[in-house]
Amino acid sequence: MTKTSTPVETGRMERPLGYKDRIMMLGSCFSDEMAVIMKSLYFNVCSNPTGTLYNPKSIAAAIKRLDTGEEFTERDIEEIGAGIKAYSSFHHHSSFADTDPGRFLERANASLRKASEHFKAADYMIITFGTSWAYRHKGRDMVVSNCLRHDPKEFDRFFLQPEDTSGTWNAIAADFPGKTWIFTVSPIRHLKDGAHGNSLSKAALLLATERICAANTNCHYFPAFEIMNDELRDYRYYAEDMVHPSPLAVKIIWERFCGYALSAESRALLPEAEAVRAAVNHRPFFTGLRENEDFEKKSRERERFFIEKTGKCK
Repeated sequence: MTKTSTPVETGRMERPLGYKDRIMMLGSCFSDEMAVIMKSLYFNVCSNPTGTLYNPKSIAAAIKRLDTGEEFTERDIEEIGAGIKAYSSFHHHSSFADTDPGRFLERANASLRKASEHFKAADYMIITFGTSWAYRHKGRDMVVSNCLRHDPKEFDRFFLQPEDTSGTWNAIAADFPGKTWIFTVSPIRHLKDGAHGNSLSKAALLLATERICAANTNCHYFPAFEIMNDELRDYRYYAEDMVHPSPLAVKIIWERFCGYALSAESRALLPEAEAVRAAVNHRPFFTGLRENEDFEKKSRERERFFIEKTGKCK
C-alpha cells in the first residue's frame, strides 16, 4: 500500500496519567490549546497562571515563583508601551494587563496563589518550549516573559544554547523528583528570523529536551513538533496565518498525546466526558421553557456524577 505520510512513533509512557492526577501545563500557546481540551474533558489541569510563556528561561522562572509562592508587588508593575494606558509586569503575558494597576496586581496574585497550591500537589508537569530566543531587560537585569511593547533599546536579545536550557532544567527536574515531567517543542513557527532562524531555534530546543530526558528518569518527551512537521507536513494542517496548527492538526496531535500519555481507564472515559460537556454547553433556541430547565438540571447532575466518578479513576 502506498504511504501518503510518515508516521511518527510516540511510544507509551510507563506510568500514564489519569483523571485522578493533578496536571500543570506551562509554555507556549500550543500548551494553552492542549490545556483547553483537557479542561473541557474534566482533567484536573492548571495552565499558564502568568499567561503564555515562550522561552525556557521564563518558564523556569515561573516554576521558581510557583514553588516559593512569592507574591508580586508594586515594584513588579510596568506600564504597557506604545501609549497604551494599561499595566502588567515582565513576568506576565500582556493578556494579564489591566487599566488599573491595583486590579492587575490583585488578579496576578490571586492566580499565583491558586496555581502555587496546584503546583505543589501536581503529579505531572507538561512543559512546552516555543523558542530559543529570549530578551533580558537591561534596567531590571531579568529575562522577561513579554516585552510589553517597550522600546527595543531597553532589552538585550540573546539565543539560549542547548546547554543553557538543559542545565537549567536538569536542576529543576532534580529539585522535584516526585513529579513526572513531559516536555514538548511547540510546532508553532516563529518566523521573525526567517525559516532558517526558526529551524535553528527549534533545533536548539530539541537538543536541549533530548539532554534533559537522557539525564533524568522522571523526564519524558512527546514529539508534537515531529508529528506536525513530519507526519502532517501539508499546509492544509496550518491555520490561515501559516504559522499555527489548524484545529484539525491540534485535534490529531491531541489524539496522539492520548495514546502516549493517558491511562487506558481514562481513554475509555473520554467519549462520556465529551458527551457530558456537550450537554452542559448546550444552549436552547427558546429560553424559559420548563423542558430546558429540566435538561439543564439533569446535565449538571450528570456532570457532578462524572466528576465524582473520575476522581476515583486510576
